[in-house]
Amino acid sequence: QKGCWVHNRREKQNPKNSVCVSFSRKKMAPDRNFHAFEEVAKHNKTKDCWLIISGKVYDVTPFMDDHPGGDEVLLSATGKDATNDFEDVGHSDSAREMMDKYYIGEIDMSTVPLKRAYIPSEQTAYNPDKTPEFIIKILQFLLPILILGLALTVRHYTKEQ
Repeated sequence: QKGCWVHNRREKQNPKNSVCVSFSRKKMAPDRNFHAFEEVAKHNKTKDCWLIISGKVYDVTPFMDDHPGGDEVLLSATGKDATNDFEDVGHSDSAREMMDKYYIGEIDMSTVPLKRAYIPSEQTAYNPDKTPEFIIKILQFLLPILILGLALTVRHYTKEQ
């Protein structure tokens, strides 16, 4: 069988056990051209703009003037993985097909910096042991005022009698 890969000669006689692999030279990916992240990040100007989308590198310089969102949108997506920016916009199928002519290679994933995760500052957790301290401070302020108020009330009523 032409175009089929067979495990051994016996299986060649039984087509159920053979594995057919069809391939086309046209569809086979050529040797990929890998780019370091630092190299791609340098291309961040209107006259020289490269983007990283889904692990692929695109030289969109010729498209800068024609982009419906303007060149600022493309420039803001340089120097990072722009996949989320690209997907969030909801590009049409024709826009996705257009990307093929700007494809120049793949990003070398080993050179991409790790994403910085947001780590919130440590907040003081509620500590039930500190609650009595708060109550004591309030009482230290309010108790003298209450005693003074009580003394003034007593004096006011005793003067009338």
